[in-house]
Amino acid sequence: MDSFKGQGGVQMLLSAEQEAQQIVASARNLKNSRLKQAREEADREIAQYRASLEAEYQKSVSETSGNSGMNVKRLEEETVEKIKSLKDMSSKVSKDVVAMLMRQVTNVKN
Repeated sequence: MDSFKGQGGVQMLLSAEQEAQQIVASARNLKNSRLKQAREEADREIAQYRASLEAEYQKSVSETSGNSGMNVKRLEEETVEKIKSLKDMSSKVSKDVVAMLMRQVTNVKN
């Protein structure tokens, strides 16, 4: 009768071991499915972020290219103004510069 008890204990241990293996396998499967779900969510977030950055970039490119004609015109106007300003300044000081050059050229030093 003790041998039957011993075999019953072994059977209990074997069934407990199988149950434990099933629990571990279930936990592994759950972990793997959670990891897969996390990867998919991360991939979706990355795709959304990338799309928003791309849209922002395209918007900035379209704004700058759309205004490039206006920028060129504005730069041309500024350039014309600066050239005019430089010509006015040079005409104001040109008499003084010529006089100074003439003094230096005609002044003889020993």
